[in-house]
Amino acid sequence: MSVEADDIPVQGIPITTLNGSLRLPAIVFGAGTFSNQYNPDNHLQSTAPVRTVGLALRYGINAFDTSVYYGPSEVVLGNALQALKDEFPRSSYQLMTKCGRYGLSNFDYSPSTIRDSVKRSLARLQTEYLDAVYLHDVEFVCTPVAQRSAGNHLIALTDEKAEYGLAVGEEGKIHGEGDQKILDAFAELRKLQEEGLVKHIGITGYPLPTLLRLALLILHNPPYKPVDVILSYSHLSLQNGTFAQYAPQLRERARVGQLLAASPFSMGLLTPSPPAWHPAPAEVHEAARRASSVWPAGLPNLALGYSIRNTGAAHGDIPLVAGFSSPQEVHECVKVWRELQEGIGSDERKQAEQSAREIFKESGYLDWSWASP
Repeated sequence: MSVEADDIPVQGIPITTLNGSLRLPAIVFGAGTFSNQYNPDNHLQSTAPVRTVGLALRYGINAFDTSVYYGPSEVVLGNALQALKDEFPRSSYQLMTKCGRYGLSNFDYSPSTIRDSVKRSLARLQTEYLDAVYLHDVEFVCTPVAQRSAGNHLIALTDEKAEYGLAVGEEGKIHGEGDQKILDAFAELRKLQEEGLVKHIGITGYPLPTLLRLALLILHNPPYKPVDVILSYSHLSLQNGTFAQYAPQLRERARVGQLLAASPFSMGLLTPSPPAWHPAPAEVHEAARRASSVWPAGLPNLALGYSIRNTGAAHGDIPLVAGFSSPQEVHECVKVWRELQEGIGSDERKQAEQSAREIFKESGYLDWSWASP
């Protein structure tokens, strides 16, 4: 593979490796971009994926997050890493994928399907082991507990703990068939972990109270071991920063070993062209449109900086999962990360972040979560 000009990293400090239990880089490559949700087939079949992956690795972005749910993502990523194996052997990066969700409304958490899914991911990613495997979007499978599906869920940490299933003394309560499905699926991941096919196991989802409740449920049921890793998305963004308040609870109360924050653009909400399928209501989209004018470099640049600022070594060694479709997007992310490390334009950027958050606050949707499922 020939190296083009934009595949060459710009000289400067590489992406930092954090001190969390998984020793992940401060930026993790979100490979959901290698799907038709974000890119057409001609892009996925071009040289763009391998060039993008190669550049990320050269910068020190040496961990990748994907899922069987992301269509061809595992195959595209696996092929790219295979093409780069002489420069970057398997031992030089980490692979994280998900199981249990196979379509928009297709979930199967049965132990046999979980096992088959992991083995299929191993084949697609062309590897003998996976560094982490999550149960994907657990809120669609577990037993519903909270009566409030949308809103500011910080209330679940204070006045409405019981309503969200987070009351002290009820950590191990199985609320129904869905909760048992979570426990059974997680038990199968533990077996795969014991067999050496998976190094770390975890859960992902959108509603933070649900992630905390299920982490406690797993901890307080046999074999009474904590979740290794939890990924939360769209909750450490300009529009919603509540993951910062949940992180101590997840670490201290649920004893989760590693936390990751994903989607600094909140699934495209904080970009010039949010996807038509985005679940946020029209008022949130309008607030994002108005916030797009507060920073000369654009809302995506500002949003990325906000999420980077609130993750990393200074915030409990939380990596940020960011999606990349092209080498240019990798360059831009690293540029923002380096500027923040060096304090370049810090005061101006903070002022613009505050202005954007004020716009969301005025709309009534700051730190507001949409319903999921």
